[in-house]
Amino acid sequence: MPVLKSFLRKKKTPQFRVPDGERVYAVGDVHGCADQFEQLLAMIDADDAARGPADTTLVLLGDLVDRGPDTRGVLEHAMRRAAHPRFALLKGNHEEMLLRAAAGHRPSLQLFNRYGGRDTLMSYGVDPVAYDEASFEELEALIVASVPAAHRAFLDAGRPHLTVGDYLFVHAGIRPGVPLADQVGADLRWIRDPFLGHRGSHGVMVIHGHTITDEPDVQSNRIGIDTGAYAGGPLTAIGLEGEERWFLTA
Repeated sequence: MPVLKSFLRKKKTPQFRVPDGERVYAVGDVHGCADQFEQLLAMIDADDAARGPADTTLVLLGDLVDRGPDTRGVLEHAMRRAAHPRFALLKGNHEEMLLRAAAGHRPSLQLFNRYGGRDTLMSYGVDPVAYDEASFEELEALIVASVPAAHRAFLDAGRPHLTVGDYLFVHAGIRPGVPLADQVGADLRWIRDPFLGHRGSHGVMVIHGHTITDEPDVQSNRIGIDTGAYAGGPLTAIGLEGEERWFLTA
């Protein structure tokens, strides 16, 4: 009687890649840390030059504002970079809060006040006492008066997501099992679970920020690069070319 043999085949790990001739750098949540941001941009420029010619895209994953000491400086750096044609800014939940607070949305004013908005307005020269004594109506007026319209327009033009090759760049994450075209902005900017705990394939490798980890959070279906710059951690960028990945930290 013949003996039937079964062989366990090792599953091949999917190889995610960006298109040939392209290179991508994505930067995690900056949160007003202008000095680290400037240092990291210089590191990206040097790394990009050392690797040779490519069509290089810089992606900022959102949450440029709040919590850190110099939101204004961060936005000035970012707006200079935006003059390059291969640049993408994604809108994070903190950009959403600032913009909606400026429009007088009361829940957003409360969130802005609670989660680092004071630091943002200090960077624009708002007197700390005036901020602390302001009503919510006065806080709305302070935002509009102190944050230049050009800065607010720059943030409002942020994209919900960006796809390059097999990589999807988004601020917070995506709703598992929902097609990209049907994803809602609230999830793209705010989600944690069920995205973080999902272990199945998304069909792409998701690069995201929003959730702080001590070091890049590399999973089979996502890579988180918010390493808590405003809280004393490094500011992290991921570099991608072909099937290669690497990290830069400031």
